[in-house]
Amino acid sequence: MADPTSLPVFDDLRAESEELDALVAELEPERWALATPAPGWTIAHQIAHLAWTDHSALLAVTDEEGFRAMAEKALAAPDSFVDEGAEEGARTPPAELLRRWRQGRTALDRALRAAPAGARFPWYGPPMSAASMATARLMETWAHGLDVADALGVTREPTDRLRHIARLGFRTRDFAHLVHGLPVPADPFRVELTGPHGDVWAFGPEDAPQRVTGPALDFCLLVTQRAHRFGLALRAEGAGADRWLDIAQAFAGPPGGGRPPQPKGDAR
Repeated sequence: MADPTSLPVFDDLRAESEELDALVAELEPERWALATPAPGWTIAHQIAHLAWTDHSALLAVTDEEGFRAMAEKALAAPDSFVDEGAEEGARTPPAELLRRWRQGRTALDRALRAAPAGARFPWYGPPMSAASMATARLMETWAHGLDVADALGVTREPTDRLRHIARLGFRTRDFAHLVHGLPVPADPFRVELTGPHGDVWAFGPEDAPQRVTGPALDFCLLVTQRAHRFGLALRAEGAGADRWLDIAQAFAGPPGGGRPPQPKGDAR
């Protein structure tokens, strides 16, 4: 059995966080107030949200009762809880916010690596293993990092870390239907994606009647709702696959609002 402290997703989450950290570490304080593509959110809001969610994940792993108390507050105000957390953090001086984010993600990294094999932790959706928790954190760090990069006019090169996000996007097919009040498809799905280096990442049975194909980057942009499907080079075969591309969502919580359509080649 592989050593749980050295799972690739833990190292990839750390690398994804460090890449985003490098974008904001030397920013002048006033640039933290730059608007990002998320309506009403600045760079400070994006980092504050990551710090807040890392803290939530740390509670889930180390203090189940503390997490459940936080989750109850979130369920009591599902439409505002996330924004309120980001707004509160965004009012923190940038240097302190950066320090808080670094400390929180370091503590979470240690807790995930120390988690007992087979352990599952509560979350805003179904309970998750340490590896699944790290995958979800990587997905959010990548997605919010894109928003920060857009605000700064920086283009981030896709990496093989996207494989984790693509797999999560595939595995959350049923969840996306449920949060939209739609029946879960009975047909199996096949997703075939081209990775950043030209290799193919495939999920689902080869003979599945419902299929999605295209670039891995585009699929990850879709399931994190960082781009509208009509600006992406994704192809759906089958009515079920086509519907899924309209509602795909890899993150927990109520249905996301998504992003407006953009011309192809300008997905972000």
